[in-house]
Amino acid sequence: MSMQRYELEAWLGDDHGLTDEQINELLQQADEIEERCDGDQDEMREELVTAYRLAMEDADSVVAELSDKRLAASVAEANALAGLRQAAITLIGRGDATEAGFARQAGVDRMTVRKWLGK
Repeated sequence: MSMQRYELEAWLGDDHGLTDEQINELLQQADEIEERCDGDQDEMREELVTAYRLAMEDADSVVAELSDKRLAASVAEANALAGLRQAAITLIGRGDATEAGFARQAGVDRMTVRKWLGK
């Protein structure tokens, strides 16, 4: 189901600053985004926001900001995994959690937990 122009205009709001040609291009991109993202609303929204921003802002700035966000997310993930690894070692080691139970609670698979435990 492709996005209709009125839906895009409602999403953009009154102060979007786009020309009719830019709206048509963004509408085409919205259809491509919807197909590519296979209905994942979060991904679709992020891609559509980026498509809009690229029409309105300096592309280098947009890409730099997205790169910074990705790097920050990667660092946050690495830090969270380090914390979870230590929690697994401590809690499973003292019998307060099972491998499977900890894996479920932490949102990782059991083999990851076993690797953290050196098994």
